[in-house]
Amino acid sequence: MTDPAPMIDIRNLSVTFNRGRKPVKAVNGVSLSVRPGEVVALLGESGSGKSVTMRSLLRLHPAGTTIEGTMTVAGRDVTGLSKRELGDLRGPIVSMVFQEPRLALDPVYTLGRQIEETIMRHEKVSRAEASARALALFRKVRIPSPERRLKNYPHEMSGGMLQRSMIAMALACNPKVLLADEPTTALDATVQIQILLLIRDLQREYGLSVIFVTHDIGVAAEVADRIAVMYAGRIVEEGTVSEIIHAPKHPYTQGLLGARVELAHGRDRLITIPGAPPDLTNMPSGCAFSPRCPVASEPCHTRVPELVSQGEAGRVACIQYA
Repeated sequence: MTDPAPMIDIRNLSVTFNRGRKPVKAVNGVSLSVRPGEVVALLGESGSGKSVTMRSLLRLHPAGTTIEGTMTVAGRDVTGLSKRELGDLRGPIVSMVFQEPRLALDPVYTLGRQIEETIMRHEKVSRAEASARALALFRKVRIPSPERRLKNYPHEMSGGMLQRSMIAMALACNPKVLLADEPTTALDATVQIQILLLIRDLQREYGLSVIFVTHDIGVAAEVADRIAVMYAGRIVEEGTVSEIIHAPKHPYTQGLLGARVELAHGRDRLITIPGAPPDLTNMPSGCAFSPRCPVASEPCHTRVPELVSQGEAGRVACIQYA
């Protein structure tokens, strides 16, 4: 029996921002696939290209951005879609949960009105039916007093309740793919866990394919089936959660794990990764991580390693494994 076609299939994606003095290549040759019903976490420091990769699937980048490579979602080539076709894709096929919902939601309309408009934009239903579905969605994402909360404006909601509202809106048109851009970063630890569990429960119930962007390897382990680690616009390691957590191969992944507070018991201080991520307008030659890598050798400074298969389903881009 052959494997089903991937719900998301990204091949050799490069994204260049052309504003400013120098072009910035934020994503450089990324290939990634997500199977139906699978959750893949994109993990890495700020500026590694995680959100840029994900937003490319909805073509949300500003004018003047150069996108190379191919991206298909549910069998549709995203790179060739017109504005109208993109409008039809966003919502019924792909939805997104943003990091800061206060900036993503319209402050002059109630939350209920915004969900209703989303449903009516894509489906031929009455206002009454759209209102009933909005109420059902608020109940689904466990918002207390949902009838009253639907009449609230975004500024009247707490961060956790607002993020639940954002998730409800993302699910309004029964999408096949959910993109989550660090949706728990601005929340306190207790609410963060609640949102993570909610997303995982809804993903299983709806059978969603999910890309979950995070800089927290603990969050990735909690929500994902597979993890792709990004650094300086490239994927440097990919594998199952178990492979990444228990047997990381790339020195960068090892550094991320070593910097976790829960692994620091018995040590005087955290093990940190020295230095800082590279300037994307002035990338070092060879492996981008080599200036910070504790095991870098001479070839690391001159040769860019390719992703090679390691283990059952893993891949790593490191000269040690070439």
